[in-house]
Amino acid sequence: MATTRVIAAVAGGNTTSSFLFRCPLFLKHRSPHTLCFNNRVAVSKRSFTCNAIYNPQVQMKEEGQPETLDYRVFFVDNSGKKISPWHDLPLHLGDGVFNFIVEIPKESSAKMEVATDESYTPIKQDTKKGKLRYYPYNINWNYGLLPQTWEDPSFANSEVEGALGDNDPVDVVEIGERRGKIGQILKVKPLAALAMIDEGELDWKIVAISLDDPRASLVNDVDDVEKHFPGTLTAIRDWFRDYKIPDGKPANKFALGNMAANKDYALKVITETNESWAKLVKRSIPAGELSLV
Repeated sequence: MATTRVIAAVAGGNTTSSFLFRCPLFLKHRSPHTLCFNNRVAVSKRSFTCNAIYNPQVQMKEEGQPETLDYRVFFVDNSGKKISPWHDLPLHLGDGVFNFIVEIPKESSAKMEVATDESYTPIKQDTKKGKLRYYPYNINWNYGLLPQTWEDPSFANSEVEGALGDNDPVDVVEIGERRGKIGQILKVKPLAALAMIDEGELDWKIVAISLDDPRASLVNDVDDVEKHFPGTLTAIRDWFRDYKIPDGKPANKFALGNMAANKDYALKVITETNESWAKLVKRSIPAGELSLV
C-alpha cells in the first residue's frame, strides 16, 4: 500500500509566496474572478491557509516514497478533493504576473514533471523503459510549468520552422536566487522566451523571475537579464542544448536565430498556448491520452 503524507512547509518568513501551497482559481466553475494572491500565509500542522477572495485551503499530499516509481505529489482542496495543478490553478494574476509551478528545484537532477496523462495530473518523476530519469547534471535554475497552457502538437508554428508543439504545458526557467521546492507555486514575471526544438518538436522555455527575488524590480525584459544576470541566457540555452548529449543523443536546436526573444514575444507565446489549452479542455481539440481531470 502506498504511503500518503500531507506536506506542510514554512515559507522562511516570506509572506509573498508559500512553499508548496497556493490557492486554485478554478476549483469549481473556473471563473476568472476567483483569484487568490496569497498575500499572507497562516501555518497549521495540516495545511496552509491564504487570505484571498474565497480563502480556500490547499494541501499538497505525497503518495509513495520519493525517487520510486509510485511517488506522486497531489494537490487537494480544503474538502480533501484532488485538483489538477495543470488545469485548476490559475495562469494569470494580473499586471503581467503569472503563476509558476516548480517541478524541478534548482541544483537537483531528478526529472520531475506533471503527469499529464494521469487523473489530477500529479507531479511524479519521469521514467524511461521503466527506470527513473535523471538529468546528467544538476539544473541551475528552478524549472517547471505555467498552468493552463498547452503546446498543441497539431499546430505547426510558421515562426519557428513549422515545428509542432510538444503536447505539454509551457516550461518556465526561473532565474531567481532562491531554491524552490517541488510543488511550490511562485508569482513570476516573464522576461524572455527561447524556442527550443527537441527532436522536431517545439518546446518553449519562458525565462522568468519570481517577484520574491531581490533583483526582480531590476529586470523587466530580455536586455535587463543580460545586464543584471550576465551570461544567464546563454547558460540556459547551452544547458538545454546539451543535456541529452551524455545519453548519446544529438544536441537540441533553437529557432528565432538561436537567440532569446523579448518579453512581448514571451507574453505572446503564453497567450497563444493558453488559448490552445482552453480549446483542449473544451474538447475542441482531441485530448488523446491527456487527462482533462
